[in-house]
Amino acid sequence: MSEVLSTAPDRLWQLARQAGVTGVVSRLPLSPDGRASVDYMDLLQLVKRYEDFGFRVEAFEPGYEWELDHVRIGTDKARRDEEIAACKRLIRHLGALGVPVLCYNFMARFNWVRTSLALPTRGGALVTGYDHACMKDAPLTDSGVVTEEQLWENLQYFLREVVPVAEQAGVRLALHPDDPPVSPIRGIARIITSAAALRQAIQLVPSEYSGITMCQGTLAAAGEAIPEKILEFGGLNRLFYVHFRDIRGTAERFSETFHDDGQTNMAEAVRAYRKIGFHGPVRVDHVPTMAGEDNRTPGYESMGRLFALGYLRGLLDGTNE
Repeated sequence: MSEVLSTAPDRLWQLARQAGVTGVVSRLPLSPDGRASVDYMDLLQLVKRYEDFGFRVEAFEPGYEWELDHVRIGTDKARRDEEIAACKRLIRHLGALGVPVLCYNFMARFNWVRTSLALPTRGGALVTGYDHACMKDAPLTDSGVVTEEQLWENLQYFLREVVPVAEQAGVRLALHPDDPPVSPIRGIARIITSAAALRQAIQLVPSEYSGITMCQGTLAAAGEAIPEKILEFGGLNRLFYVHFRDIRGTAERFSETFHDDGQTNMAEAVRAYRKIGFHGPVRVDHVPTMAGEDNRTPGYESMGRLFALGYLRGLLDGTNE
């Protein structure tokens, strides 16, 4: 089991180790000026910090602090190529440091989107949710209208540049689907909104180092049968990384759930991972905020993570044949 942790030791580092977590999914380190860094020494020191605490770094997931919007939207060609060059440096450095997976997405302007951050669920726990009807009159961003055609063209350009570098470095690129899987949002298209779109994306530049992040909650919202899709992408040897989470609802309107209370048969999902022989990083994701927590970081408070980690451990032990 893995967990996404801050880049400096804190209480959650201790809780994760106490819960039996051995793997880390890391964000990018920050340089002295507070910007996300792809400098080799910054990455090396971060990896060693985790290792000295007893963790193994299994993936990097840059997240919010590292935007690739000039790559995704492509309006400023010089900035686009600067961002791609930085991505190549990161991939080479991760390879040198023995980090096997880089998770990325192609969601332009904003990452995962929610219209509610404090929906009550079981026992008064709080979860996030999305209602696309709330977005129908939302204004355009200053990027204006961004079409699906633009994003597909730019994704192919990006992959043609970075996939050969990933092959040389031995780093697997794991594409995360768009969350929520609806298009457009505020005039900006979303293209990775289904399992079929994931397949199309990794076929743009075919490589054994270009695959997917199986974000169960996002694909469940898209109406996909999660165990079937695990077997499908596992059969292609293109399933590199797992976000273990669930929802109730549809792409247009859904809420997050406790990991044992969503619409996916999670035991069948774990059996499917075992069937394909998956040994990559798995992290619990988007957990409820529980009693006594302040919900400052919706989806990422501590107690819900401990519940989810225990639930996942139970499923792993219960399906271990």
